[in-house]
Amino acid sequence: MTGNAADRMRDNLNAILNIAPEQEAVELRRQWWTWGDLRTRKEAIEATISDAGLGFDTRIGVILRNRPEVIPAVLAAVTTERCLVTLNPTLPDAALHTDILKLKLPVIIASSVDWARGLVRQAALETGALCIEVGDEVSGSVKVIQAISRNRETDSPTVAPGVAVEMLTSGTTGPPKRIPLKRARFAQSILGAAKFEAGRSADDSPRLRPSTQLLLTPFAHIGGLLALLNALLAGRKTCLLEKFEVSEFQDAVRRHRPKVVQTPPAGLAMVLAAGVPKEDLSSLVAYRTGAAPLDPALADEFWKTYDIPVLQNYGATELGGVAGWTLDDFKAFWPQKRGAVGRLNPGVEARVKAVDGDEVLAPGEEGILELKGSQIGDPETWVATTDLAVLDTEGFLWIKGRADATIIRGGFKIQPQSVADAIERHPSIREAAVVGIPDQRLGQVPAAAYALKPGMTPPSSDDLRKFLRETLLPYQIPTDFIEVEELPRTQSMKVGLLAVRELFEGREVK
Repeated sequence: MTGNAADRMRDNLNAILNIAPEQEAVELRRQWWTWGDLRTRKEAIEATISDAGLGFDTRIGVILRNRPEVIPAVLAAVTTERCLVTLNPTLPDAALHTDILKLKLPVIIASSVDWARGLVRQAALETGALCIEVGDEVSGSVKVIQAISRNRETDSPTVAPGVAVEMLTSGTTGPPKRIPLKRARFAQSILGAAKFEAGRSADDSPRLRPSTQLLLTPFAHIGGLLALLNALLAGRKTCLLEKFEVSEFQDAVRRHRPKVVQTPPAGLAMVLAAGVPKEDLSSLVAYRTGAAPLDPALADEFWKTYDIPVLQNYGATELGGVAGWTLDDFKAFWPQKRGAVGRLNPGVEARVKAVDGDEVLAPGEEGILELKGSQIGDPETWVATTDLAVLDTEGFLWIKGRADATIIRGGFKIQPQSVADAIERHPSIREAAVVGIPDQRLGQVPAAAYALKPGMTPPSSDDLRKFLRETLLPYQIPTDFIEVEELPRTQSMKVGLLAVRELFEGREVK
C-alpha cells in the first residue's frame, strides 16, 4: 500500500461516486438509490455543515440506521476529515435521549425515521446542535431542523483532532463505551480488508463492479461500518437489511446471487435452523462470520449441509482486524486448523503470555493474547487483550475465552465459555450462555441460560447436572439454569452477558 491511507480512502470514495452517477448503488426493500443520489445527498450534508462554520475534526453524530439515506452522512464525515460519532438506533428512546444529552455534539444527523422519535428529537434540540434530517425516500431532501446555537453551553469537545470515528462498542461484557479510532489506522484497516477478496488489493484503482453485496450487520457496530465502507470502496452495489431476518436474507440471496455474505454466528445458526434450501444459497462460495465466537461444530454442520465454507474472522473495536480465514487457507488447512479464527493479518504480530506472569509462552500454549502492529497502535508496543488464546507456528490463532469473564468460585477459576460449550453438547440444547452471579459464601458461582433445539423437551436441572458431570469438574457445574426462547443479544447479535446476568437477579441460588 502506497501513500497516506486516509487520503487514499477519501480520494477513492469520492472517485467511486463520480464514475457512473446514474447506475444503481444501494437497495432497500427493492427500491434502488443511484451513486448520484448518494453523491447529491453527501454534498448537501457537507455544504450544510460548512455553512455552519464547522470545519476539520468536527464531531458529527449520526444515528446509524441501516438505511440508504444514512450512507451519505457517513461519507460526509469520513471524506472531509471530520469525526463520525456513532449513535445506536436500536437503543430505547430514553437510552438514546440520555446518550445524546451526555455527548453534547455540535452536529446530529439522522433519518426522518429517527427524528420522528419524540425523546430523541427533544434531546438533540436541547443540546443546541446543528440538527440535520435526511429524508427516507429517494426523492427526499436534506433539511436543517435546527441551526447550531452559538450560545450553547457544553463541556464536551466540538472537535476530535485526528480521529476518524468515535465507535460505540457493543457492550457484551459491560456498559458500551466509545473508542476513538485514529484516521490513518482506520483507513488502513478498511483498505487492508481487500486482501480477503479474490481479485482485489488495497492499491486497486476506483471502478464499479457488477456484483451486489448484502449488508446485514448493523452500521452502528464496527463490523457493519467496515463492511459498508469496504463495499463502497470496492464499487459494489449493496442490498441492505435493516434487521436480520431469515426470509429477507433468503430472498436477497436468491435475487442478487452474491458470492460471499457475512453475519455473526447467530445469523448462520438461524439460516441453518430454518432449513433454507440448498439451491437458494447456491451462489455462495463462502459465508463469513465474526463479532462473536463460532462453534466449530456449527461451521462443520453448515459445510456439510450446504458445501459452503464458513470463514471466521477476529478483531475488536479498539484493534481493528487481527486475524481471519481466507478461502485459500480454508481449502489448505481445514479441518487441520479447525476452530481457529484464522491466520494473523499482514502487519499484525501476536504473542501469548502467561495469565499470572510475564512469561511469553511457546506456540500451542494457552494464555493472554498480546498484539503489535501499525494498525493497532505504536508499532513497537505490545498491547494486551482480555482474550485467552493459542497461537501456532503458522500464524493461526485460537480464541479460548475472555480472561476478564473468568468466574472465581471459592478460589477455583472457571471459564464460562468452556461450561457453555459443555451444555451445548446436550442433545436438546441449541445454545447456552454462562455468567457469574454473586454468592455470599463462595464469592461467585456459575449460572446458565439456554435455548432449546426446535421440538425438544427441556431437561430437568438434575438431569442437566448429571449430563455435565461427565465432562466438567464439580465446581464448574452451574448452580442455576434458566430456559429461554432466545438468548438476549446486543444490537450486533452477540449474546448480551449483562442481560443474561439480569435473568438471575432475585432468584434463589439452588
